Amino acid sequence: MSESPYSLVVAIDGGGTRCRVAAFDGLNTTLVETASANVSTDFDGAVGEVVRGLRNLAECLDCPVDEVFAAPAFVGLAGVTGPVIAERLRGALPLRHVRIADDRPAAVRGVLGQRDGVIGHCGTGSFYAAQAGGEISLAGGWGPVLGDEASAQWVGRAALRLTLETVDGRLDPAPLSEHLLSRFDGAPGIVEFAGKARPSEFGALAPLVTEAAGRGDALAELIMRQGADEIARAIRHLGWTPRQPVCLTGGIGPHYGRYLPADIQACIATSEGEPLDGAISLAQDFAKDISHERS
Repeated sequence: MSESPYSLVVAIDGGGTRCRVAAFDGLNTTLVETASANVSTDFDGAVGEVVRGLRNLAECLDCPVDEVFAAPAFVGLAGVTGPVIAERLRGALPLRHVRIADDRPAAVRGVLGQRDGVIGHCGTGSFYAAQAGGEISLAGGWGPVLGDEASAQWVGRAALRLTLETVDGRLDPAPLSEHLLSRFDGAPGIVEFAGKARPSEFGALAPLVTEAAGRGDALAELIMRQGADEIARAIRHLGWTPRQPVCLTGGIGPHYGRYLPADIQACIATSEGEPLDGAISLAQDFAKDISHERS
């Protein structure tokens, strides 16, 4: 395959918390960040954040925005659930050469590199992946309504749900539940908040849970154990075997390490990179594919 003639590639990695837009010129990476970008929960908002990031990127590069729009781009966004929404996104973006996927392939490439292993990615949303012999298997990532187990938003929802169980007397109160009841002015306030909250707003409660768990809060530890059980169930389903590396990524992912079964804990490994690194690598592959098609 021929080398890419393009001097610049664009990589976009967007999820429920933030959208990272980067340009790579072969030596240097220029990065800007905007707000959340999930095309399933807010398509127009996600497009707006990507376009804003592209324009900000052009300013940082001190180049015409058309130069950024013309560069080969890999776009990995949460909520790209299939070809229909991918094509809708393609039509909504000003990029001339674009390859679109959800946010999982970039994470796999960035975190595992070429290694066989598994990922438990738990950010605002969550998904699980295994790589074996260069082949990637995926599970989860079905969004906040039907999935995203062990994600930050799942943790935030669980904290509110179990706090309401303490109000019913089905669970013993804990400092975490008392704090949440005070913060939201009681059970009615929790219900009102939950009826309007975005996934990122639920996810913003997750640090309260991880911090409380670190202090031995029984309710917080229950939530973390439940999340760890979901991670273990998913990666075993994907064929994980002992001695294969297990990478826990995302804002809350690493917090689950000490709650996982001992055999999985023993295999926790560091990431080679992050999803944005994977997105840049996939953008470079795309640029080479364009060159190959034209040769």
